[in-house]
Amino acid sequence: MRIRMRQMGIFGFWLLLFATTHLAFGQQTKQQQLEAQKQQLREEIKQINNLLFSSRKKKTSVLSDVEELSFKIDRMEQLVRLTNQQINGLTQQIQVNQKTIEKLRKELKTIKEDYAAMIVKSYDSKSQQNRLMFLLSSDSFLQGYKRFQYMKQYASYRRKQGVLIQEKTQTLQELNLELAKQKEKKQELVLENRNDQKTIEKERKQQEELVLSLKRKEKTYAAQIKKKQQQSDAIDREIDRLIREAIAASNKKKGTKKATFALTPEDKKLAANFVANQGKLPWPVLKGVVIQRFGTQRHPVVKTTTIKSNGVVIATPPNSKARAVFNGQVLSVLQFKGSNPTVLIQHGNYITAYKNLAKVFVKKGDRVVAKQDIGEVFTNTSTDKTQLQFSVFKNTTPQDPSRWIYKM
Repeated sequence: MRIRMRQMGIFGFWLLLFATTHLAFGQQTKQQQLEAQKQQLREEIKQINNLLFSSRKKKTSVLSDVEELSFKIDRMEQLVRLTNQQINGLTQQIQVNQKTIEKLRKELKTIKEDYAAMIVKSYDSKSQQNRLMFLLSSDSFLQGYKRFQYMKQYASYRRKQGVLIQEKTQTLQELNLELAKQKEKKQELVLENRNDQKTIEKERKQQEELVLSLKRKEKTYAAQIKKKQQQSDAIDREIDRLIREAIAASNKKKGTKKATFALTPEDKKLAANFVANQGKLPWPVLKGVVIQRFGTQRHPVVKTTTIKSNGVVIATPPNSKARAVFNGQVLSVLQFKGSNPTVLIQHGNYITAYKNLAKVFVKKGDRVVAKQDIGEVFTNTSTDKTQLQFSVFKNTTPQDPSRWIYKM
């Protein structure tokens, strides 16, 4: 009975070790995922600093400064939240390991005491004689056989206890080492978070000072935002008109009247390939960071104003080239008074739009391939800002580009 109880103890040890190892592996995977997200975010913040803050030779508007600071602070706060998740995960791991170590120490102490008692008993001067008498005093052959089997089990159990002591000692050493590493990593993360929060506080103070000056002219800035939105809406209406005309032309050839493209077999294959690459398409610029997301959203500074975007706005270095994100055919190159050129590329029943270009390298009807330069992004000489506006449409319906472009 005693042997069976001890065997159950051995099983409990392995069960505890498995559970601890499984939890540690899960936490390690989570930590690695968080670290990868942080690395990507830090790279984005680095690009934000390079593209928006590094060389402010020319005076920009207060509104633009506050918008960019808000954008940077938002990314910094995301970074702090990810680090907090790492710290919380490590805290849980540390607590689990501390409990496991305490339990192992108690178990190791008990096992060592039992093992020492067994050794003393085994090497008793009468133990060999006692074992022989124990066998010879059996009432029957069956009873003698059972006693012999018991003695074998006892000897085997003693050997296993010796091995178990070694294993538990090694496990304890490894857990202590792992615990020390976890505590050191946690301290590093706490320090990292503290430094990031100091940066946020500094940026926020600068932002608050700018907001104070902005509030005195809030109506003026609201009017500027409204005018900018109206210009964007005018371009979007023109894009919508051109797409509808292309849809009507494709249906006319087939003698139908649908609100979607009538596709040839070749166009269907192209559209299917485009869809198959959803989430894997290359960026429309070689380097850049998204500074405005898709959809209707409250303005980050003038909270009383909303902005609507049929695509994304990407800040990119000066002289950057806009490039096709997939194989296709140039549907149109449009430009009207007060705006910079826009290129529309058709991929079956999908359209990609590249707005705010300074130069255009393609013309209507040209076949293009993925990553082919189609133009140069416009740089505002008064602000030194280079920004591409990029959109994706399915027929005439705007799509969120972040669902199509790799890690956007």
